[in-house]
Amino acid sequence: MNDISTFGGLGSSGASELFQILRDGRPRTRTELAEQMGLARSTVTLRIEALMELGLVGFVEETAATGGRPSSRIALRAGSKVVLGVDIGASHLRVAVTDLAGHRLQESTRSIEVSQGPEAVLEAVVELSTALLDESGRHREDLLAIGIGVPGPVEHRTGRPINPPIMPGWNGFDVPGYLQDHFHAPVLVDNDVNIMALGERNAAWSDVDDLLFVKVATGIGSGIVSSGMLQRGADGVAGDIGHIRVLSGDGVPCHCGNRDCLEAVASGPAVATKLRELGLEARTSEDVVRLVQAGNTDAIHAVRQAGRDVGEVLSACISLMNPSVIVVGGSMTMTGEHFIAGIREVVYSRTIPLATQHLRIVQSGSGLDAGVLGASMLAIHHAMSPERIDAMVSALPSGSKA
Repeated sequence: MNDISTFGGLGSSGASELFQILRDGRPRTRTELAEQMGLARSTVTLRIEALMELGLVGFVEETAATGGRPSSRIALRAGSKVVLGVDIGASHLRVAVTDLAGHRLQESTRSIEVSQGPEAVLEAVVELSTALLDESGRHREDLLAIGIGVPGPVEHRTGRPINPPIMPGWNGFDVPGYLQDHFHAPVLVDNDVNIMALGERNAAWSDVDDLLFVKVATGIGSGIVSSGMLQRGADGVAGDIGHIRVLSGDGVPCHCGNRDCLEAVASGPAVATKLRELGLEARTSEDVVRLVQAGNTDAIHAVRQAGRDVGEVLSACISLMNPSVIVVGGSMTMTGEHFIAGIREVVYSRTIPLATQHLRIVQSGSGLDAGVLGASMLAIHHAMSPERIDAMVSALPSGSKA
């Protein structure tokens, strides 16, 4: 579902269909695979050999076959290849090397402002990624794909940021091309909240098909999972709730050019501005969290109201998409139950009971890990897609193809 590439002219290798069966990690014998696919055992053997040559599957421990000698079983070799997950935030960078099962092997974090521009930030990505690959004992040829989340709108087809408000110098920049020059692997780029939605669903809600992930920090946005699929919309801006107007605003200007956008009223910096007007020392989301945790009444009231404002917008979203779970992440959730209580207060009072009778509104369980987890899953989905497997098999010597 997250593939941005097309492979014109490539017929199905047959091995890709076999690989999709083995992706679940459960070992199977050749006979089991042949029966499941409805193919001759000799044909399945040829396809297994192609996948083995790629290093994607291999034999596991022997198991006793009924009435005969042990049968060899074949399974995914999750640790044979790796992907990179990259989470670029407004002021941070996180990179992880992950195996094909989503287990993080190495990880590193660096403070860097995205406003420094694409060359500075992506050079840091290259530096950290190279070091992590070395530390994990991997070669660049072991790298199958790179997934990246950025804090702004992205044209999904090209992976280029489009007019990102807090990313000066990034508009239209060829992020995939820059990194492919260094790593020679497919690069997938998406909005950070879409990435976080993928990460949170994979980590905690894999059985939920309709989920809304909401990030409230320096900015506000949401990632939409509907019928088990991440929804990006026609131009990649689905879920951009931060620029929906809210009624409680009093003409607050937003960096997008409009006034009273949710982001301008209820984000961390917006709440900090309101607290400064009350004479409190607050400039960032972290300052707001600090004041709330210290029990400051004005800060608690301001955070609760910010939650109500977010709840106002989410009430409309619930009526439109009817999620079963809303997961709230970002730095503002560090204020504890105050923020989410404000969301619940409005959502449950303004949305019809049928839409909320089973609705759960919860804090993110992945926390700061959601972004890098989702970026890794974006890369894994691409690397293990039928199209990519077909492409890799097609690149093998002709005698190895099935």
